[in-house]
Amino acid sequence: MLNHLKAEERGRADLGWLDSRHSFSFGHYYDPQRMGFGPLRVINDDRVAPGGGFPTHPHSDMEIISYVLEGGLAHRDSIGTGSVIRPGDVQRMSAGTGIRHSEYNASQTAPVHFLQIWIIPERDGLKPGYEQKHFSPESKRGQLRLIGSPDGRDGSVTIHRDVDLYASLLDDGGTVTHRLAPGRVAWIQVAEGRVALNGTELAAGDGVALDGTDAITLRGGKDGAEVLLFDMAA
Repeated sequence: MLNHLKAEERGRADLGWLDSRHSFSFGHYYDPQRMGFGPLRVINDDRVAPGGGFPTHPHSDMEIISYVLEGGLAHRDSIGTGSVIRPGDVQRMSAGTGIRHSEYNASQTAPVHFLQIWIIPERDGLKPGYEQKHFSPESKRGQLRLIGSPDGRDGSVTIHRDVDLYASLLDDGGTVTHRLAPGRVAWIQVAEGRVALNGTELAAGDGVALDGTDAITLRGGKDGAEVLLFDMAA
């Protein structure tokens, strides 16, 4: 089964300094038919104006992943982490028993564009934690690069849930294939560009839920694409 969520069908929050598109219910956007998919709870496509950002606020019992597409995202949290996340970086913050953090555009002149992803952890009450790793464009081009996993294998960040997260950069006509094991589901998120998913054309911002599919083939469109693939226990 393929359930296609087009970019223009997402919820939206426009706060001036923030333009956010919500694949699933979030904040003031609520749709009981879009409360997540499997353990995937939030995918927000955020664009933050120069100098803007999210002031310090709390989270608990959630795995929060930031994937920057353009610009720099400055992060500070209550466990002592301070960093700037840039394209190619993957940040995983485990909110666990409680964490406070802020996220600001690191530039006063250029926007920042990133995907904010929330995954429900395997259990509540985990110790708060932070991890950030860089994945070069070469490691993702023409292939599915594992960037997050339950065991941190192949240099990926550790996600406290049975979720394998892959990223790929596809040139025009470039193709990758991924097979789903029985009992697993997938979500495809087109970060940038255009792709064909098993023959279905997708554009930037589109998301697709896949259930009961054993093979996933992605083919890059005319100007190429950047794609995330979530392989998850159902």
